[in-house]
Amino acid sequence: MEAGITGTQTITVTEEKTAQAMGSGTLPVFATPAMIALMENTAYKSVADELEEGAGTVGTLMNVKHVAATPVGMEVTCETKLVEVDRKRLVFEVKAYDAAGVIGEGTHERFIIDNERFLAKAEAKKN
Repeated sequence: MEAGITGTQTITVTEEKTAQAMGSGTLPVFATPAMIALMENTAYKSVADELEEGAGTVGTLMNVKHVAATPVGMEVTCETKLVEVDRKRLVFEVKAYDAAGVIGEGTHERFIIDNERFLAKAEAKKN
């Protein structure tokens, strides 16, 4: 896998994606956790076809600013760009914007994992 892979995804802000509904605030505007989920989703989908069978990626770090509010009914577009590949570590630039401009930006780190081994290790925590 090489740097330069991009991803784009657009969603509409619904009541379920507001700070009020998600418990991250009291106002009916696009929630920061929803923006972060959109960024993670767009990043992982952008590289999914490049992975070997049985492999996946997991998010390990988010460093983003949520700089503007978006009301219910507006669309939010997320763009990601893979800017660094260090063995299994992937670093993405992430940006989200609505019709009025940028609402969030920063970096996101993911690691390539073997899905079965990862799940087995997580399940072993129950014992």
